[in-house]
Amino acid sequence: MIKKGTKLYSILFGACPKCHQESMYETKNPYIITETLKVNERCSHCNTKYRLEPSFFYGSMYVSYGVGIAFAMAAFIICYFFIETSLMTAFYAIIGTLVVFMPIIMRLSRNIWINLFMSYDEGLAKKVSR
Repeated sequence: MIKKGTKLYSILFGACPKCHQESMYETKNPYIITETLKVNERCSHCNTKYRLEPSFFYGSMYVSYGVGIAFAMAAFIICYFFIETSLMTAFYAIIGTLVVFMPIIMRLSRNIWINLFMSYDEGLAKKVSR
């Protein structure tokens, strides 16, 4: 189990990078496409502002490239080496994987991006949870 207080927890669950008390997103379900990228303005527990500047999350586009490559490589390895499909079938699996997991890739990229600039504050988290 991934414990609160680690960057991995905040990245995987989309939790506030400072206190880990709530989700950064207005809707937890990333597959509600119109709500996928809607981020709360501030954390209701610790008042952390999620958008440090206008267009802050544009940088996450660079991260999403790497995350997308990781998902594509996983799809290829599973299809080509474990299931032993043809290259064309593996190619279709990669495309399908990227389409199906696009909302998750976008959110993971944003979570990674914001966690590059913010860190968990144990003192703040303890003060907030009281």
